[in-house]
Amino acid sequence: MKSAYEAALERLDAQGIERPREESLTDEVKAKIADARSKAVARLAELEILHRDRLRGMYDPVEREKEEEEYRAERSRVEASRDREIAKIRG
Repeated sequence: MKSAYEAALERLDAQGIERPREESLTDEVKAKIADARSKAVARLAELEILHRDRLRGMYDPVEREKEEEEYRAERSRVEASRDREIAKIRG
């Protein structure tokens, strides 16, 4: 019996789509990527805590919406930064 992964690869071949590359990353590169991800997770957790704390004291819907927009923008910035750093590490 084939695994789901093998079946998916066969479907890709049947559709003429190139198989995903199987990059073998060194342990050093894996460690750097893991470090970049853990830093981003920590920063996102910090943002979430600060965001919730600020929302507790806000009762005006306009101010709450502004805070939500700022939080989403900052979260996107951190995620984009993480993705750029990982791409840079992978070379």
